[in-house]
Amino acid sequence: PGEPGGEAAFARRIDPEREPGLSPEQRQLMAQVERAQRHRALQRRLRGRNTLLALGIGAVALGIYGYTFYSVSQERFLDELEQEAEAARARA
Repeated sequence: PGEPGGEAAFARRIDPEREPGLSPEQRQLMAQVERAQRHRALQRRLRGRNTLLALGIGAVALGIYGYTFYSVSQERFLDELEQEAEAARARA
């Protein structure tokens, strides 16, 4: 916190290829950790997208389901058949 330039020592970015004193094993470990961090960030982003997609698909499915019930409740074809049957009985 007290360093000139406003950056703390623990927040300083280094380039593993140019940093003196790092062994090949340390460079390999740093690269492995960076790959793991990128992978976790990608997973978080994909999880958010998948959640939105699932909510969208669920909303469409519920909309279709609700519309189907609404449209079936509006149909009066059975009532019309009963009226025709009563009219036929009355004629006979």
